[in-house]
Amino acid sequence: MAAATLPRIFAALRRFYGAPARATIRDPFRLILWEQVGYLATDAQRKVAFDALRNQVGLEPADIAAAPHATLRAVTRLGGAIAADVRANRLRQSAELVLRKWNGDLGEALRLPYPKARKAMAEFAMIGEPGADKILVFAGTARLLPLDSNGLRVLNRIGLISADKNYSRMYRRAQEVLAPSL
Repeated sequence: MAAATLPRIFAALRRFYGAPARATIRDPFRLILWEQVGYLATDAQRKVAFDALRNQVGLEPADIAAAPHATLRAVTRLGGAIAADVRANRLRQSAELVLRKWNGDLGEALRLPYPKARKAMAEFAMIGEPGADKILVFAGTARLLPLDSNGLRVLNRIGLISADKNYSRMYRRAQEVLAPSL
């Protein structure tokens, strides 16, 4: 069912909304920063915070690890007031993890087999299975449709997957159903 239905759905969405914009960020560490710098923020608000991080601190792990906490907190507040202090800590923790485990270059993880690369991305705060998949897709190393919980609900509503109280099981099932159409 999905193999025939999904391309029609994508075509209808393209007709209505136009083609989606290509991802402008492909670096896995920067994609993690993008996720962490904002919370419940619009793309425009997240971009303001991300640009502030770039301009005030830098986007390299060493820059973020060395930045004053107050600066990181001010940047994350631009990405939403909710948990700004926690997100500032997460930026630093992510930078330190990349420095410690990946010698400052998270791109090394992209050369791992998909399951290991996915696990490496999911080690970062705020990055679960769908987030790890999104990073790998945007970085060009995976071909799948990373879905958040809202995306799963849409697939359920249009009858492509059935609801499941277990999010991980529902996510895996969605990937199985969608794979032939991608």
